[in-house]
Amino acid sequence: MNYLKPVLNILCLLALTASAVAQTHEVLMKNRGSAGPMVYEPDYLEIQPGDTVKFIRKHKSHNAASIAELSPAGYPGFIGKIDEEIAVTYNHAGFYGIKCTPHYAQGMVMLIKVGDATLPDSYRAFTAPGIADKRFQDIYSRIDKQ
Repeated sequence: MNYLKPVLNILCLLALTASAVAQTHEVLMKNRGSAGPMVYEPDYLEIQPGDTVKFIRKHKSHNAASIAELSPAGYPGFIGKIDEEIAVTYNHAGFYGIKCTPHYAQGMVMLIKVGDATLPDSYRAFTAPGIADKRFQDIYSRIDKQ
């Protein structure tokens, strides 16, 4: 029984360390931003596994939802309600495409890179609707320049 207290202390320390390292990143859902109408700001994030992204409504009629074709295999995805501020924690490395459901074709998209990941070729091959495809191509271009 003398070993129980040190083990519990170590477990508590590990839990506190893990939560202290994880960060929360804010993404604004906006009608207009520096890239034009219907945008997430920023439209590209690089985060670490365990980090959380909080989608904040700056204007009405927006949501955040994952794009199945632009998510790692097996990722269950999420769909936020319209006008809902939602926080999503990403635990696994990879790239995650995000859309505003009502403004997807108008180009309201973003990409999140989690951990040490390489952009899959399938993402480049995927054609998003309307202006969203151009915005993704712009994001891919910026990734290529890094």
